[in-house]
Amino acid sequence: MVMAMLALHAGEGANSASGLAVNDECKFKFQELKARRGFRFIVFKIDDKAMEIKVERLGQTAEGYEDFAATLPADECRYAVYDLDFVTDENCQKSKIFFFSWSPDTARTRSKMLYASSKDRFRRELDGIQCEIQATDPSEMSLDIIRARAH
Repeated sequence: MVMAMLALHAGEGANSASGLAVNDECKFKFQELKARRGFRFIVFKIDDKAMEIKVERLGQTAEGYEDFAATLPADECRYAVYDLDFVTDENCQKSKIFFFSWSPDTARTRSKMLYASSKDRFRRELDGIQCEIQATDPSEMSLDIIRARAH
């Protein structure tokens, strides 16, 4: 009942499964990453008090994958996107945008449920995602795994 009321009050951007709204900045910054390659990555956080998904951190283009991985907290869930540059077997320079659903085993159960129930709707808001990674441990999202998924 409470979730249904939150969904009604959150407005058009509300996530029907969880009652969360998506802050417009999330979509604007993602478009900047995608169209102008203005960022290397974006980390998103659910704001429990405002009941919306917000941008937590923008990774500058000079930052690498290790910088990105280090921004994900060890005991809290997050969403993120990462723009991976790579060279194909044919020696062509390419780029793919990955969506990450980070849900460490040590995160609170309520948080894991909230992130899980909001993921699909939020991912659809970010048009242009090419690969998706769900990880509960850093070993599930190593750079080798990401590169293998890009090809």
